[in-house]
Amino acid sequence: MSLSLFDIQINGFAGTDFQAADFSPSAVRRAVDGLAKHQTLRFFPTFITDSLERLEAKFARFENIRKNDAIVREAACGYHLEGPWLSPVLGFCGAHNPKYMGPPDYAAFQRLQAAAGGNIKLLTVAPEWAGSAEFIRRVTADGVAVSLGHTNADDAAIDAAIAAGARFCTHLGNGVPAMMHRHDNVMQRLLARDELTAFFIPDGIHLPPAVLKNFFRAKPQGRVLFTTDCMAAAGAPNGSYRIGEIEVCVGDDRVVRQPGGQGFAGSALTPDEGVANMERWLGVDAARARALFSTDVAEAFGVSLPQITH
Repeated sequence: MSLSLFDIQINGFAGTDFQAADFSPSAVRRAVDGLAKHQTLRFFPTFITDSLERLEAKFARFENIRKNDAIVREAACGYHLEGPWLSPVLGFCGAHNPKYMGPPDYAAFQRLQAAAGGNIKLLTVAPEWAGSAEFIRRVTADGVAVSLGHTNADDAAIDAAIAAGARFCTHLGNGVPAMMHRHDNVMQRLLARDELTAFFIPDGIHLPPAVLKNFFRAKPQGRVLFTTDCMAAAGAPNGSYRIGEIEVCVGDDRVVRQPGGQGFAGSALTPDEGVANMERWLGVDAARARALFSTDVAEAFGVSLPQITH
């Protein structure tokens, strides 16, 4: 017997895209059942940058499904909102659509939180926007954890975000341009902040194994956690999928490629595969690898994990 895995960034699974406007109860249940087959009984459905109106509709749609399906309600134990208050600069915006981005808006957040039934538990923001520190202070006072991601914040903006209550870094090492200054860059700035807990994607693609090992070593004990940042192709065969407005293709190498083979959008990694990769690449034992994707994450968000049988 062991405790369930827990992932705070699930964009979709088993062929279901949570970014779609019309995901059905059966599609959401398929994703939940698929995650359970990969030892993951608790997760945060994640909604990425979109118009306020469409985000509001997606939260309301998912909440309605949760209310009518006890298994979905228990498994999807909170939401992660990744955007729209991110950097619109090419490279830093990643696969998010910059046309929907702008400075943080607390009234807009309250509107989304109402649609989500008060269940947004994690929010990713880029703190270089004007007004970010006050925004972070207000949402953290509401009990929402704030993570820094898709950002090119300078030291002053990072300082202000931490002072306002920011606690995490979203998929650190990704959501940045391929070409940056080798030393003076936001990855180095965030890695150096011992106050922030970093989430890494252990698929060997977002961070090559050697880079993952170096980043893991760079953070203090207790300041590293893991996520898949997976999308609909995770737990599903190779083929064509969507993540919101973007069509992607997944082949034998399991890279989620955007049109033309440029870049990638999310991962096809499953949480249990992530645990196995961590054990193999980071030199940690099986119990430690599992804790970093299970009890340690749950403790950070006050989530109770059920036991699973193997």
